[in-house]
Amino acid sequence: MRIAVVSDIHSNLVALDAVLAAAGSVDGVWHLGDVVGYGPDPNGVVRRLREIGALGVRGNHDAAAVGGNEIDWFNPDARRAMEWTRTALEPDALLWLSALPERRTEAGIELVHGSPRQPIWEYVVSEASARANLDRLAGTAALHGHTHVPVAWRDAEGDVELILGRDGDRLDLDDRRVLLNPGSVGQPRDGLPTASFLILEPEAGRVSWHRTAYDIGTVQAAMRAVGLPGALWRRLEIGA
Repeated sequence: MRIAVVSDIHSNLVALDAVLAAAGSVDGVWHLGDVVGYGPDPNGVVRRLREIGALGVRGNHDAAAVGGNEIDWFNPDARRAMEWTRTALEPDALLWLSALPERRTEAGIELVHGSPRQPIWEYVVSEASARANLDRLAGTAALHGHTHVPVAWRDAEGDVELILGRDGDRLDLDDRRVLLNPGSVGQPRDGLPTASFLILEPEAGRVSWHRTAYDIGTVQAAMRAVGLPGALWRRLEIGA
């Protein structure tokens, strides 16, 4: 079985389609939330995920999009984008987003947006937060997003090992507990503008990180056309 794992698409259909093409033949697509927000095509992204039968969870932007008070915690640019997203979402897309669970388990692997202990909001960005979440795992692996940075945090005899997920890097899965982050499809924040994703092969016990270029200029033009904040479309070209 070969699964494409994506996260933080953020209404960027051009990037999502590039990732799906780059992933090639897969047996399924799992998404880790923040399907919408920031970008120009929330309906298109939801439609594509529905078409391919993607399974996934709710992120904080998805929760805000369907009317949640998560919007109250957004910075001004994110809030402005979310206010536009709320007006743009079609009824079918709203229903689909509303039905997303905060967590799910597939093939013995937990899927969340933020972290296993706080599935909507927590950023796993330190050894302390990684340790606390590794200790909560029911199984040996969890998939999460939210930080927009492709990494893994792995148990290392009581310590925590940080593994950077560079393009083409592979990680074998064993009995050590691990948190796996595919990075962001639609708004990378690791200094690289290319869309990031993960290929999971649960039966073979391995994952690999991948990057693919997409037409950033087209997405930026679409963002400008609907009046989204300049900081949001400018950051796409620098991966920040």
